[in-house]
Amino acid sequence: MAAAAAFGLPSVAAAASWSSRNWMSNLPDSLPLTRMTIPGTHDTCANNANNGTMWAKCQNWSIWDQFEKGIRFVDIRLNGLQGTANEMGVYHASFYQDIRYQDVLNACDNHLRNNPKEVVIMRVKNENSGGQALGAAEFRRRFNFYLDDPSMNFRPRFWTNPYWPTLGQARGKIVLVADFDNPWTVLQWSSGSNSFFRTQDIWDGNGQGIEYKKNKIIEWFDEAYFHQNAAEMYVNHTSYANGVWPSTNAGNIFPVVRYYLDQRKTERIHFGIVPMDFPDYDTEVLRLLIDKNFI
Repeated sequence: MAAAAAFGLPSVAAAASWSSRNWMSNLPDSLPLTRMTIPGTHDTCANNANNGTMWAKCQNWSIWDQFEKGIRFVDIRLNGLQGTANEMGVYHASFYQDIRYQDVLNACDNHLRNNPKEVVIMRVKNENSGGQALGAAEFRRRFNFYLDDPSMNFRPRFWTNPYWPTLGQARGKIVLVADFDNPWTVLQWSSGSNSFFRTQDIWDGNGQGIEYKKNKIIEWFDEAYFHQNAAEMYVNHTSYANGVWPSTNAGNIFPVVRYYLDQRKTERIHFGIVPMDFPDYDTEVLRLLIDKNFI
């Protein structure tokens, strides 16, 4: 605890109880999202090996299951939906994941209607891959279709301001993070650093293997630990794809993550967004992440 005291970090306390379905509901409205620890998933809807083989599969839980289990950051990657003029489908590279973007939005809407004090943070990426790739202007047009077409009309559900809200401001909303070319004043994704994010997203180990990735995860937890007042959202991907299947890598990475979090489980600190492959492989990690918000 000497390091925490030296950097002005809060000390220790015991975690409160919570329900995975609506764990945000007992947190104060004044709490900024940037002062939270938010579990998420990488390639959120890639949960079927028939849609691109085991190399493309990153999850076992569906998006509906993820919300029930406590996931609140989703990574949604879109191309055009074949045979349609306005719609988009969820893809991992060129592999369609058998779920439309409107299905994703309906899942979010259903979760938020049933749990109106919750928040979903959604990275929306132009996957720009394969035969259904969309140019920048067409992607923006189709995205706006979901927000404004009378048959969709999801705009009221979105937070589209260019700053991080408090939990109270965002309750019942999908906080849009744009990872596509746009001139809009919204939160803009970065896989490195910008005015909104500080992100660790090394998915291939820079050719140095899984130990390099493990070290980067710990390094980024430490970065968040010692920058508790940062204006930007820290994002620490535990996902890793190089060499062997993502499922095998997840099994190798989670023990390191669990050990780090367990050693700090009573400290009043936050770690930002932590996107994961296969969070069901170690639900103790998921519990430890959510617990950080109640210390």
